[in-house]
Amino acid sequence: MCDLVARTGRLQQRYKDGSRLIAGCIPFRYIKDGNSESGKVVQVLMISSSSGPGLLFPKGGWENDETVKEAAVREAVEEAGVRGILMDFLGDYEFKSKTHQDEFSPEGLCKAAMYALYVKEELETWPEQETRTRTWLTIGEAVESCRHAWMKDALVEGFCKWHKEKMGKGDED
Repeated sequence: MCDLVARTGRLQQRYKDGSRLIAGCIPFRYIKDGNSESGKVVQVLMISSSSGPGLLFPKGGWENDETVKEAAVREAVEEAGVRGILMDFLGDYEFKSKTHQDEFSPEGLCKAAMYALYVKEELETWPEQETRTRTWLTIGEAVESCRHAWMKDALVEGFCKWHKEKMGKGDED
């Protein structure tokens, strides 16, 4: 049983200009690979969706009592059961939620602030482990597995470009 509890409900959610504000991250790590120039390859962590097929990055509502960075870290723990070092902002990504329309965002518009998270710890238990599985993938595998186009953009246009610029020449596949 997990001692941590996931936040639920919409009472504390942030909204701006008709969009629900979301915070999330792309968790990553390095594994040894004798076939690459650097001797290591980057992997990203994706989680199963609780509402259908395909894989996702951890993300959720940014609440009134936290910063956007705190929300991104919280979602990584709640949904994926990982902790680490929150690194740089990767960008804002807009999308339309098919399942989360409400009085403040009747069209289901969302704006997600995504960050890179260097994973230092995988928790044995976490709040949403009963409804989510986690999977480590190479960048190429993750691109093919993304459920949503905006998440694929966050991975390719956000994370991959950031990783190449900030983290050196690490292999991208």
